[in-house]
Amino acid sequence: MTIEIILQQNASHDLVSCECDEPVYEVVKRLAEKRIGAMPVLRDGQVQGIFSERDLVYRIASDGDTVLKHAVKEVMTAPAVTITSGTSILAALSLMTRRRIRHLPVVDDGVLKGFVSIGDLVKYRIEMIEQEAAAMRDYIAQGSNMA
Repeated sequence: MTIEIILQQNASHDLVSCECDEPVYEVVKRLAEKRIGAMPVLRDGQVQGIFSERDLVYRIASDGDTVLKHAVKEVMTAPAVTITSGTSILAALSLMTRRRIRHLPVVDDGVLKGFVSIGDLVKYRIEMIEQEAAAMRDYIAQGSNMA
């Protein structure tokens, strides 16, 4: 299974992003309004980095609240680690674990197609495991009914 499935499941959700030159304060307001933890940072439609709650916390700890007036490009994590829609879900989970990240922009041919979180991927895996377990229980029950 590939990331494309996650993108299809999330198709009803708006893809929230920001531009490199936006003030951190405005981007933080958007995170709060949308109740999300991160967003891709774009310049001319191209992913330049990711801005997350962690980025904000680290910079406030080092620079104080003046960071809220900075451009998001000064605070974001860059370059962004990205995947394609053809990346397997397990490969994406492995990448997130190795890199200790929680969000990945999905980029196909230089175009941002979506943004997935580790929560999206874990939820999908749990659903698949539950479906497989149910199918196995049904198979076993059918076998015992035939005996």
